[in-house]
Amino acid sequence: MVNYQEALDWIHSREKFKVKPGLDRMEWMMERVGHPEKSINAIHIAGTNGKGSTLSFLRELLQAQGCTVGTFTSPYIVRFNERISMNGEPISDEHLSNLVERVKPVAEELAKTPLGEPTEFEVITAMSMMYFADQSPDFVLYETGLGGLYDSTNIIHPTVSIITNIGKDHMNILGDTYEQIASEKAGIIKKGVPVICGAKQPEAIQVIRDKADEEGAEMFLLGEQFHASHTTSSKAGETFQYDSKDDGTLSLISGMKGVHQVDNASLAVKTMDVLRRKGWSFDRDLYAEAIKETKWPARFETVLDDPVVIIDGAHNEEGTKALVETLKSHYEDKRITLVYSALEDKPVRRMLEILSEVVDCAYMTTFDFPRALSANQLKNLSPIEQTTGVEDYEQAIEQAVSQVDPDDLLLVTGSLYFISEVRKYFESKRNIW
Repeated sequence: MVNYQEALDWIHSREKFKVKPGLDRMEWMMERVGHPEKSINAIHIAGTNGKGSTLSFLRELLQAQGCTVGTFTSPYIVRFNERISMNGEPISDEHLSNLVERVKPVAEELAKTPLGEPTEFEVITAMSMMYFADQSPDFVLYETGLGGLYDSTNIIHPTVSIITNIGKDHMNILGDTYEQIASEKAGIIKKGVPVICGAKQPEAIQVIRDKADEEGAEMFLLGEQFHASHTTSSKAGETFQYDSKDDGTLSLISGMKGVHQVDNASLAVKTMDVLRRKGWSFDRDLYAEAIKETKWPARFETVLDDPVVIIDGAHNEEGTKALVETLKSHYEDKRITLVYSALEDKPVRRMLEILSEVVDCAYMTTFDFPRALSANQLKNLSPIEQTTGVEDYEQAIEQAVSQVDPDDLLLVTGSLYFISEVRKYFESKRNIW
């Protein structure tokens, strides 16, 4: 019997096989374990930003209707088990260990074929499909790991597909134009399966529309078939009007702050309405409370109140722009201190330039992760005049907290992997501060 730590160690040992595009290994494994992906009622979510938030809104909306909902997300924020969850509850250690026992011999057999070793993400995806096939939830929400077309989640045939938006991230793999990236994301579109889209760039929209037409998939575009109008930002969140040509108007409040969350919430609401058209008996009167109650860790999350400390996983240019706009909307009068760490394959200088619009004082730091830039490297990239480099991120946070006035704000952002470590750190300090 494999124990939990042994199971985790084995999963992480797959990391050395990195990204290996293509679905051949997934299809081979699914064949060996009885095609669990064929028994899952899935909704597939791709996009540069907003996948996790859209998934969270949708999970709350479905659960409010009494549905059981599985979710597959990445990366995790606090604990690995979060990646495979049921109704928001991470998979148990025992279930995860049992799944490793089942999938390990299949992965070892696959390694002996010309297809080679499965990657860590492929193994976790396979495990999730086996788990959800066993549990039989009403819906499973699948977030792509990278791109869409060759992502290991793309072996599912979903009920609905969602493409949240298109931005320039992972360009070394997905391409460096909006058209190329949109083509990868549009790869999740399946024959006859409706697709809900929040893309903004005309060139990206055209690529997605062409793919939808090719597959005979009805496309619902934010700004055309349905609309979201933001009205006010307040302590409660973002008030907005949702309007659909087919389904009417709703007045809603997103408890998740940021105008960009209005788009994510609207994509989730439109998905519910498309499912209603497909025969699900959903009560629209329950939508408002579900949208208001939605939370997602490390998305503009307050982890300390005195002083106010906000963490946010703004790990690319689009996410950083959204973060800055949210700060302007909700904390325009605050002096903002930044603690920041990022990976070397990101446009760090540009992201720090964007942050410099609102940040008064910055601490650059690092953490134990491959490709993490050093505090000194980040300091040299920073355009923020008052920038200090502190190698130990816990020391950086402690120094920053001690310098922030009670009426001001400390922002911790950068790599999602960094934010995962930071969130655990604040959890451990909850009873001290």
